[in-house]
Amino acid sequence: MAILAGKAVVVTGAGQGLGRAFATHAAHNGAAVVINDVDERLAKQVADLITLQGGKAVVSPGPVQDPEQAQAAVDTCTAAFGRIDGLVNNAGIRYQAELGQDDPARMRELIEINVLGTLYCTNAAVQSMRRGSIVNLGSVAMVGQPAAVAYSASKGAIASITAGAAAELQEKGIRVNAVCPIASTRMSVADTKAVPSGPPETIAPLVTYLLSDHAAKITGQLIRFANGALHVMGQTSPKGPVLENDEWDVDSIAEAFERQLEPEDPAWVRWGVAR
Repeated sequence: MAILAGKAVVVTGAGQGLGRAFATHAAHNGAAVVINDVDERLAKQVADLITLQGGKAVVSPGPVQDPEQAQAAVDTCTAAFGRIDGLVNNAGIRYQAELGQDDPARMRELIEINVLGTLYCTNAAVQSMRRGSIVNLGSVAMVGQPAAVAYSASKGAIASITAGAAAELQEKGIRVNAVCPIASTRMSVADTKAVPSGPPETIAPLVTYLLSDHAAKITGQLIRFANGALHVMGQTSPKGPVLENDEWDVDSIAEAFERQLEPEDPAWVRWGVAR
C-alpha cells in the first residue's frame, strides 16, 4: 500500500518549486492533495498533472498571509476529502538586501508570508486535524545570514513555531517538524551565495516520510537535507559553565568573560556562509 494512502494533505505554495515537488510526490504516494498557491493558473496545472496521473487533487488559490485564505485551504481539504491529515507550510519568499538599504515594505511582506502564513495555516489546520503531521519549511539561515537578515529572522521564527507547536500538540497526536533544505528553485537563484544543489524533487521523499505514519515518533525536529546529506540539527541550549553570584557588577561580569566564560563562535561562522 502507498505510504500516504487514505491521507489528505494541504501543501501551500505548491504551484512551482519545492511545493510542486512535495505535492506531486505526496500524491504519487497515495495522498489526496490540496494545491494552494497565489497563482491560480500554476496551482491548476499541478492539480491537473496529479489528476492525469491517477491521483486526487483540488485547488485552493490565495495568499496564506491572509487568515481567511489560510482557513479556506483547510476547509477545501475537509470539504473535498472529508478530513485533513497533513499540512506542508511551504509558501515563502526570500531576497538579498543589506541592512540600511532594505525596503521596510519588502521586510513586512516577507515576514507576513513566511511567518504569519505558517501560523495562520497551522492555526486553521489543528482545528480540524485529529491526528497528523505538520511540516514547516525552515532554513539554516535561521542562524543568521548576511544580506538576508529579514529572511533569517523569518526562519528563526519557523524554528520556534516548530518547537512550540510540537510541544503543545503532542498530546493531540499531531507531529510538527521542519525541514531545512537546499534545492535549485527561484529563491536559490536569487541568492548570490547559493551553493550548487539538486532539483526540488530530491527533497520530496523527506517531506513524504514526515507526513506518513512511519515517522510517528518524530516531532519537534529541525532536519537538514542538502546535496545528499541528511541530519538532525541541534536546538538552542545553554553552554557551560553557568556562573552564580549573589551580586553582579560590571567588573565581575567582565572578569567572568575574561577568565571563565568562553564565547562560542557564532553559528554562521561554524556553518561558513549560513543558508
